[in-house]
Amino acid sequence: MANIVLVDDHSLLRKGLAELVKSLGHNVLFEADHGRDFLAKLNSTALPDIVLMDINMPEMDGFQTTLWLKQNHPQIHILALSMYDNETSIIRMLKCGAKGYILKDSEPAELKAAIAALMDKGFYYSDLVSGKLMHAINKLDDDGDGLKNLVPLNNRETDFLKYACTEMTYKEIADKMFVSPRTIDGYRDALFEKLQLKTRVGLVMYAIKNGIVQV
Repeated sequence: MANIVLVDDHSLLRKGLAELVKSLGHNVLFEADHGRDFLAKLNSTALPDIVLMDINMPEMDGFQTTLWLKQNHPQIHILALSMYDNETSIIRMLKCGAKGYILKDSEPAELKAAIAALMDKGFYYSDLVSGKLMHAINKLDDDGDGLKNLVPLNNRETDFLKYACTEMTYKEIADKMFVSPRTIDGYRDALFEKLQLKTRVGLVMYAIKNGIVQV
């Protein structure tokens, strides 16, 4: 029996998932609406074995929450549970620390197999994940959608990228981030180099494509 936490902002779906998890013989420690709610409820003396993690959530999304867990409680296994089946989301979640990834419309048997694999082997790579990874790897030399687009960014670079997707000037972004315009130029130039981009429009397109901002 695994101790499991559910993190998903859709209450109705989450309640149904909780009942399914219980029917499979596991224990649901608690449920959370989003990452910040999860952190507030997490008890370091009674950690879960597995967290079923949604991706697109308010306050603190699945990418951020998974990365926090990787850095603070790496022994907890994260199973991403999402509607997104694109390789960008899958690979980004795996890079953040997820040990498995299944879709919300999967059969209960796959969730059962995923939980068992996480408890036994520490990871679960479904046919979906394996296929998407191979597809991304095969496109590494292409000009668009491969793994090279999934470059790890630090928190300040991510914050700058989000502000760059607004109508703010670089000076206004500097004021908002409490740094000098020169520092903002440094963030911008670092992102240009990391992401192999040349314009602010390119930064915006990258942010939208990789789910860093929503349109």
